[in-house]
Amino acid sequence: MKEKNNNTRRNFLKKGIALGAFTATGLAITSFYKDEVEETGEKVKLLSPKGEIVEIDKAYVKAPQDLHLPISSEKIREGFPNRKFIMVIDLARCKNALQCVDACNKHHHITGKNAWLKVYKMQESKDTAPYWMPSTCQHCDQPACVTVCPVDATFKRRDGIVLIDNERCIGCRFCMAACPYSARVFNWEEPNQGEITMNLDMNHSMPSPEHAGLPSIKGTVDKCDFCPHQIDKGELPHCVTACPNGVFYFGDKYEDTVTNGDETVRLSKLLEDKAGYRLMEELNTQPSVYYLPPNNRTDDFKDGLENYNEFQSVKKQEES
Repeated sequence: MKEKNNNTRRNFLKKGIALGAFTATGLAITSFYKDEVEETGEKVKLLSPKGEIVEIDKAYVKAPQDLHLPISSEKIREGFPNRKFIMVIDLARCKNALQCVDACNKHHHITGKNAWLKVYKMQESKDTAPYWMPSTCQHCDQPACVTVCPVDATFKRRDGIVLIDNERCIGCRFCMAACPYSARVFNWEEPNQGEITMNLDMNHSMPSPEHAGLPSIKGTVDKCDFCPHQIDKGELPHCVTACPNGVFYFGDKYEDTVTNGDETVRLSKLLEDKAGYRLMEELNTQPSVYYLPPNNRTDDFKDGLENYNEFQSVKKQEES
């Protein structure tokens, strides 16, 4: 099935006249042989797969549902009813332990530089204190990535989670260009995931409440998925449970409650008391990820991988 779906995607790209973004009416660009449609004479300018501006007849514009590409099940796209999942990241607690990155990579079978979760050293100026900032998909309520996807591969569920159907993804990378948070990664090469592909059920097109951590596919986009398979089991995302410092809180906005596993707090009170904020509010993407500023840190800032190596050493001692 995987081979069949990949062939479908390749054929779509080979036949493409021009693969463009959504127009104002929500249409996408598909491809046909010239004798399959009656041209209108009206031209539209689009971005070609090579990054060039080209003109094609408007007759070649079709709605995304007309594309003969596989689509994930309705259950996966619906999400959990009457829920709105959010995350809070406390920058004052982050020590760059990188356990969150390790756990995310392990449970989603990510390898190399394509990590979905990254931790950056931040410093406003040379005269201000540096701090560590975990960065992940913001799961926006107004996601630009969904708007520009020409094949409906990126979609937002009613519980707020934004996902990618990477069996449907054609690798145009418009979503990557549209995302202001640089949260997405592209599989330029065949993912080196060893025997993972042999051990997973390949009859499912993407991570879902029932199945997660399917192998990445060359030529498609990946990103953080908020671990819906964990939520379905009543558990927290892997980054939350793996962090030794309680940096990540996760919960339901409708319930006004978030937890990092050790403590459960009111979301509204937490954001008010600690001056919580969201990234790039002026863009009106309305992220589902909130940050607490790096105030009142109790530990000295350690550069490089000092904390990571320290936690790895402790972990090995505990396992031995």
